[in-house]
Amino acid sequence: MEAKKPTLEDVGRVAGVSRATASRVITGGARVSTRTRDRVWHAVEQLGYHPDLAARALAKGRTDVIDLIIIDEDATQVGSNPYYSRVVSGILSALAGTETQMRTHVIDEPDAPTRLDDVARIVEVGALLINVPPELAARLTARCGRVVSLGRSALGVASVEAENVLGARSAVEHLYRTGRRKVVAVHGKPNNSCATGRRRGFHSASMDAGHEPIGAEGGFCLEAGVAGTHQLLAEHPDLDGIFAACDLTAMGVLRALSESGRRVPDDVALVGFDDSFLASVATPAMTSVRQPVEKMAAMATRALLANETGPSWQRVEPAPLQIRRSSAA
Repeated sequence: MEAKKPTLEDVGRVAGVSRATASRVITGGARVSTRTRDRVWHAVEQLGYHPDLAARALAKGRTDVIDLIIIDEDATQVGSNPYYSRVVSGILSALAGTETQMRTHVIDEPDAPTRLDDVARIVEVGALLINVPPELAARLTARCGRVVSLGRSALGVASVEAENVLGARSAVEHLYRTGRRKVVAVHGKPNNSCATGRRRGFHSASMDAGHEPIGAEGGFCLEAGVAGTHQLLAEHPDLDGIFAACDLTAMGVLRALSESGRRVPDDVALVGFDDSFLASVATPAMTSVRQPVEKMAAMATRALLANETGPSWQRVEPAPLQIRRSSAA
């Protein structure tokens, strides 16, 4: 006989709450305590509960939606960036067992102001923002209310981020501690808060080590790593360590170093930021600062579902260094 599927009543019984309370937690309805919410989600996972989403959406006459908004200088490259896929994975893990779906908006930078105004008109449960400039994030928050930025944004905009400054500091300190004498950086975009934090960490660690901060402007893309590295090699041929603003940029650094005949880590040590799958498949395997992207995206999603976000909602996650072959002494 086919095993009986767990019901919402079963979830409530295991969690020690009423059916109505279990429903509110799963659907992101009225506010409940963190302890109660955790008990309900634990019961959902324990029982393997999956609501009939289609039936519930039909009964309500609508489907709840969380909007993921991505602004990129080249929207056609979004699918090849591992950061975005990790964000999606985190969102979907938080939506599992709920009646809420995800809707994605990929927006080119020049179109951002107009497109964001259009999106603001249809936001329902809330929106997660990636690379949305602070002034536009503030405008969207004023219109929609329930908004979380992945990365620190304008005052009054809820956000979740990694310890970008401390993570970058640990990367640079590691390079000097393992014997490197001239460490440079390929930075992210100046107007990105995550890139700005990593730049600050690089600068402070360089100064503390008694060295002038030397870096090339770049972006969170492979091409920036290639171009920035060639520039730095031309201007500072004695460099022996590079900190890259993200793993995708670091892959460009690896390519440029190979093109110039430099060996990693023999001639130049390299550290990236994100600890994405790129770090483990690179040759050599790449040291990288761990950014818990999936966890942060899931945290933001659950906060939107529970209507817990607000101007003071700010979360910062640790960013530990994961050491691999690319920075061997």
